[in-house]
Formats: sequence, C-alpha cells, structure tokens
Amino acid sequence: MKSSLTVLAIGGNSLIKDRKSVALQDQYEAVKETTRYIADLIENDLNIVITHGNGPQVGFIYRRGELAQHELPLIPLDICGADTQGAIGYMIEKALLNELRKRGVEKRITALVTMTLVDRDDSSFQNPTKPIGSFMPREKALANKEQFGWDIAEDAGRGFRRVVPSPIPRKIIELDAIKTLLEKNYVVIAAGGGGIPVIKNDAGDLEAVEAVIDKDLGSSLLARNLGADTFIISTSIDAAYLNFGQENQEPLRHATLSDMKEYLEQGHFKPGSMKPKVESIVQFLEGGGKRAIITLPENLLKAVNGECGTTITA
Repeated sequence: MKSSLTVLAIGGNSLIKDRKSVALQDQYEAVKETTRYIADLIENDLNIVITHGNGPQVGFIYRRGELAQHELPLIPLDICGADTQGAIGYMIEKALLNELRKRGVEKRITALVTMTLVDRDDSSFQNPTKPIGSFMPREKALANKEQFGWDIAEDAGRGFRRVVPSPIPRKIIELDAIKTLLEKNYVVIAAGGGGIPVIKNDAGDLEAVEAVIDKDLGSSLLARNLGADTFIISTSIDAAYLNFGQENQEPLRHATLSDMKEYLEQGHFKPGSMKPKVESIVQFLEGGGKRAIITLPENLLKAVNGECGTTITA
C-alpha cells in the first residue's frame, strides 16, 4: 500500500470512552488503543498527518476555570486550545512511538501547536452559536454577560450557556513547518481542534479570538493545503448513514462527491454530528482530493482497503 499523503482526523470524543472515563489516565488508555490502529496504517506504508478533536478536553479546562473563578482568572479559549493541543499531541506521540517500537518500526513523530487564520469579518462573529462551559441559571448568565461581555443563549431548555463564534478556517499558519517535517519523514500531529483561531489585526499582527473552529473543517483545509490524496475521518460511528436513526436507515458504503452533495441537500446529515464531516469531505474533494473515508478507529486499515466504512470519491 502506497500513498502520497493521508490526513487522518480522530475525534476528541473518540478519546473518551464514556462519561465515567474522563480522567486523564483513562483518556491516555483510549489514546493507546487508537494508536494501535494508526500503527497498522504506518506499518502498511501509509504516509500520514494526524489531526484530532479537543471539544471535551477544552470543556474540561474551561470548567475548571469556572470552578476556580473565585481565586483565579478565567482561562482564555486560545490558551485552552493550546493546552489541549499540547496534551493530546503529547499523548498520541508517546503512545504511537511506544507502539511502533514494539513492532520494530522506526519512525519519527512530533506534535505541533498550530494556529489557524480566520476572517475577522466572518459572519459567525455577529451570530455566535457554539455553546461552551457550564449551564447557568438566567440570572448568573446575565451577570456574566454584564461582567465579561459574553454572548449567552438557552441550550435545549437545560439552562443558559456562553456561546462563541465558529468561523470558517482560512489558512494554517504553520503549514510550511508541517511540510518541512513531512519532507524529513516525520509523522506530524497538527491542527488539533481545527487549530487555535487567530485573526490579523489592523497592525498586521496575529491576534487570538474567543472562538472555536470545527475540527473536521480545519482538517480538510490542512489536507487540501498539503495536497493530500486521502482524507480519513475516524469517529464514533462505523459509516455515514442515510435516514440515520430511523427504521429505514441505510449505511453508505460507497458514494461519489455528487452523491454526497445531493444527500446534504436532502437533509440526511445532522448539524453538529455528521453534517460538518460531510461538508469537510465535499470541500476536500472539490479542492483536488481523490478519496475520503468515514469509519471507526478500529476499522481504519479495513476501511482504507475498501472493506468497511464509507468511501467517497471525486
């Protein structure tokens, strides 16, 4: 098996097995399991860049800040993102190095803290919708809005939460560094959580914004910018489905780009779930990619060989 380059996106939720297993040691055990499947790909000569989600982990850091607010200032979202990129990247790097060593495979691996440029005029800044942090009663939410300038919204009748923008990723700041590492035959872990969102201010300086980037859209951008021919989304479901959750649900095993665009129009994929994954795949294939795959972590090698999961081609 040979490939010019594959970008593999693993979900932040796939690093947490269940709500009772959120301790860092539990997360590391989940990472070790996932890296066994990634090692299968490397052992079969796949040249890969690894990206990862960080939604739950950013939520944990942000929640700790809220609980400690009586003693310490809140942690800005860009720092939360950098913290999780470092921590998750370190866990993946260590676990993958150990797994490959056991298999007698020599490979250099590194994790890179990554920023992603967004447009400061992105419409999401006028309409923040991404909930973060704790649920709050209305009175506390309004007090935080007054004190910190937060945007707040009711979340499914469960209380109020802070909401932040989710702008479209435009440029990977460290792209040249990633390319250089790939040329040196490194496995690179980058663009965690879609990258830390930054804008260019009036002085031309990079400036952090209180926002989050969709991990799959950020991974798709990276894959396009690197000229990857394959984009894999490893998630908590075995494939993309038509009519998901209904009696007539049907797994998609093979589809074309035009098929997926039609299914998107028909509303088969839910926002906040499969829809952004499919949208990221559409962008990748329209940008010159050859193949995209949706599958479970444990099925990675089988899916690459066309034996399971969903495969979408241009």
